[in-house]
Amino acid sequence: MAKSEMSEITEKTISKGGILTKLYFDMQSEKQEELQPLMVDLINVRLLKSPGVVYAAGSIDEPIKLEDVYSTNAIVDVLFTDIGALIQVIFSFSPVGIEVIRPEGDFVIKSSQLHAVLTSLSQMSMDYSKYILTKVLKPEDLEKVNKELRIREEMGKKAINEISSDKAPKEEPLQDK
Repeated sequence: MAKSEMSEITEKTISKGGILTKLYFDMQSEKQEELQPLMVDLINVRLLKSPGVVYAAGSIDEPIKLEDVYSTNAIVDVLFTDIGALIQVIFSFSPVGIEVIRPEGDFVIKSSQLHAVLTSLSQMSMDYSKYILTKVLKPEDLEKVNKELRIREEMGKKAINEISSDKAPKEEPLQDK
């Protein structure tokens, strides 16, 4: 992609709520020859194909030896369609650093977008916790946790319904003067 084309895409995406970031990744391995192909796969295959990623462009450092492992770093400019896509990538790929390049100054998010982002974060957190718990707990303890999660899910549904009903117009009682 030509630089002028990237600038045009960047401006158009940011005007619609996009975010341009610089993501910093690191990776270690005992085998030097594995590092750059793994980092290329991370960036060119997994990151670039993530929902909401418009483009990703950057550089990968040559691996260096640190004690008993090799290490490499990558700095990648990534343009996201929205904050939800950025959060999903951060949660999925755990960059060691994140820098917001654009927009500069304040970033306005619609309440519907914020709701979607927070719901996604909650779901990601639950999925991660569930994954960890299934790998660590005994089957009987896991069943107890699953029961608690089902109860929590029902409580969440109830809370959402209450919030929705609170937004409906209510009749105000008449007061005597």
